[in-house]
This record gives sequence, structure tokens and C-alpha cells, in this order.
Amino acid sequence: MNRIAVFIDAGYLYAQGSVALTGSEKPRTSISLDEPRIIAELKSLAIAKAEGCSLLRIYWYDGAVSGGHLSSEQARLAQLDDVKVRLGFINTAGQQKGVDSLIVTDLIELARQKAICDALLLSGDEDVRIGVQIAQNYGVRIHLVGIYPSRGSQSVQLIHEADTVQEWSPACVGRFMSVHDVAVTEQASDSERYRLDGPPLQPVLDGIAQEALDGAADAFVAELWTEDIEGIFAYWNTGQRGIPPDLDRGLLRMGRCALSRDLDRAEVRAIRLRFRSGVLGRGSAQR
Repeated sequence: MNRIAVFIDAGYLYAQGSVALTGSEKPRTSISLDEPRIIAELKSLAIAKAEGCSLLRIYWYDGAVSGGHLSSEQARLAQLDDVKVRLGFINTAGQQKGVDSLIVTDLIELARQKAICDALLLSGDEDVRIGVQIAQNYGVRIHLVGIYPSRGSQSVQLIHEADTVQEWSPACVGRFMSVHDVAVTEQASDSERYRLDGPPLQPVLDGIAQEALDGAADAFVAELWTEDIEGIFAYWNTGQRGIPPDLDRGLLRMGRCALSRDLDRAEVRAIRLRFRSGVLGRGSAQR
């Protein structure tokens, strides 16, 4: 069947994309991705690589945050046409795990079922090479995309296996990715995970604590990018409740800094409710 599928290792994209733009790997919290733009870039490249083929879909592989919930960015991607988000996990060291096996499994299965004749692969890991080899045995051509400097970021053996190889330059990456300076937020404990059950009743706090937490939440919401606000609404639209865990960690960190101590349960709920109110306000203003 004359179709091409796209396989994206998000961990490689973020890590090497930030290297291409800044010269060193940056944390996810400092990277902003224009999801519609990169999806458009991938569709265009896939059709160009496999002339006469139509796009099956784009598979986006990433690590799941705590509890397996979608992050705000993953929720935005999941709502885009022709995109399927597939999640591995992130271990206690912050490392993405299980993604390579998902890529290999999907690549082999689609090739075996003759669902595709070409595959566009954005990855650098040696572990996906076996999937490339087996898919090629089924007649699938593999188009490998790397990010500058790809010779230092991709397995040489993987490069040798591919049918075609292309490198995205910093200028190309800059069309859909940007890096900004933010403080790295600490990991929230499992007891801090946010599930807003029942009506949003405002906890009763003393005036000083309430004012400090309101100010922290307002400042946090004000610093969110427009894409972050859109991602939160996308997260809610998928049926998730509360705050995306990747943003919740930063919010709670600001609350602890505002009070110079850990937050109790009432204070955690209070700052999250203020955050929710602020996001709803910004969302209304953007519409």
C-alpha cells in the first residue's frame, strides 16, 4: 500500500533540538514547541520523501509524566489531526524509557501488515536499528532524519542502515522550537498530585497565607505562554481533571517559595484553585 508513516522520538527531538539552537542540551521546561508547525513540517517532508505516497499518520513517542497522565503539550498534540501519541515512561532519574521498544514494535507491525511502504524516522538511538532492519526485510524504505550535528547525536550503525538520511539545520529547528530561560522546577511528591473532586470550594486560610498564595498563582499564570494555556484546555478536553502534572510541579514550587515552607493540604488546594481561576480568565481573554 502506498502510504508513509512518521515515527518521532520526542526525547531526541527536544534534547538535540536544544543543542542545535543553543549549543547544549536544555531542560524541557525551557523549551517551547509550536506543535502545529512541526506537524506541518513532518507531513511536508514525508510526502516529499515518498513521492506518490499518502500519509498514514504521525506517531509521536514520549515519556509519560507521573501517573501516566498526558502533559499539557502531549494533550495538544493528541488533538491534532493525523497524530497518535504513544507513551513510554519516565524513571526516577528523569530518563525516558520504553519509547524505543514502542517504535520498534509499531514499525515492524505496520511493515508486516503491509500498511506502509515508507517510514520517516526521527531518532538517534541504536536500539531502533533492529526495527529498521526487519521493516526493510518487508520491503519498507526508511528515511532517517537527524538534527544538527547528527553525526554526533545519532548512532552510526542506524545511519548506515537507513535508505536515505537528512539533517535538520538549526534554522530549520528554529521554525518550530525556541528556548527560553526558566528555573528548573523540582519534582512534586505523589501526595501532591492534583485531582479536583467535587465543587471548587475555596479553603479557609489566614489572610497572609491566602494573599501570598494568590500572588504566587497569579504570577505563575502570567508567565505561561499562550501555548501553555491552550494545552491546559486541551488537557481538560481529553477528560483529565485538575492541572497537568508538568505545570503543577512549578506551581507548587512557587507556593512553597511564597510561604518559605511546605504547603499543607488546604494551601495546596487554595493555590490550585487560584491557578484554575487565572487560567480560565486568560482563556476567555484569548478567545
